[in-house]
Amino acid sequence: MYKTVIEPRVSETDGVGHINNTVVPVWFEAGRNEIFRLFTPDMSFENWRMIILNTNIDYTDQIYFGTSVEIHTWVEKIGNTSLQLYEELWQNGRLCAKGTAAYVNFNVEKQVKEPIPDSIREELALHFKD
Repeated sequence: MYKTVIEPRVSETDGVGHINNTVVPVWFEAGRNEIFRLFTPDMSFENWRMIILNTNIDYTDQIYFGTSVEIHTWVEKIGNTSLQLYEELWQNGRLCAKGTAAYVNFNVEKQVKEPIPDSIREELALHFKD
């Protein structure tokens, strides 16, 4: 599992005192940074490989400003050219959101998807969800 700690900002809080629902997809994406680095070690957009295909989020509890949140990211499936992630957002020991994201390994220059290299597969396999 990859773990990312995020400190909620005042600007992410909505009029009823919750973290706005539009913020959670951004936080989940932040939890994927180490996976992005596997595919694009220099993190440059000129060499970017990870193209999102689908994302789904279920909101299970309220999220508040003033307390950090943890994003937990697991690998659920690895295909030939794509992978599916499972993510959870926790605050104060409560599961507040969960979701999935699917990505494809894509060569932007050639405009084609490409197989995920074995070395990346091996690293991703260390983070499978039980």
